[in-house]
Amino acid sequence: MFGLIFFSLFTSGFSELLCTSSDLEMSYTFCDSTAHAFMFNLTPCSIMKTDVWKATINWIPRSDITFLKIVFHVWYDGAKVFHWKQLLCSGTDDEYSVCETLKGETLVEEFDIKGSRTSFPKGNYSIILHGFSDDSENNMVICLNFTMIVKQDVF
Repeated sequence: MFGLIFFSLFTSGFSELLCTSSDLEMSYTFCDSTAHAFMFNLTPCSIMKTDVWKATINWIPRSDITFLKIVFHVWYDGAKVFHWKQLLCSGTDDEYSVCETLKGETLVEEFDIKGSRTSFPKGNYSIILHGFSDDSENNMVICLNFTMIVKQDVF
C-alpha cells in the first residue's frame, strides 16, 4: 500500500491519521489546543524497502518566520532514543524556503526523508517536533506529536 494521503486544515486537539499499511501506522496531534492551518503528507506509507519518503507540508504560520529552530525528541517503546536540534532560519543568508515566510502566508514545502539511514524495529515510537522562533526555545510556533507504530521487523 503506497500511503493514504491525509490532509487537515484548522485542526486541534485530536489525533489525525497520517497513513496506515500492513507494516506501518502513523498519526499526529498538535501539542496545544490552538487551531492550526496545517497539512502533512507522507508517501509511501511503508518502512519495508523504503529508501526515501516524500513529504509535503502546507502550513500557514501564525507569526513571521525569520528565526526557526527545530527540536526533535524520539522515544521507542517509552525510552528516549534520539534528541536533535537544527537551526533552519537565523535571519541572514538562510537557505530554506520556510525562512522569511510571513504571518498568514501559505508555506508549501516538499522534501525527502531518507529512510535507509535508520532501521526501525517493531514497536511504538513517539516523535515530538517543536519549532521555536527564538534561540532560548521560549517562543514555540508549532509543536507536533507523531505516533509511529512499526508492525513488523524489517529484517
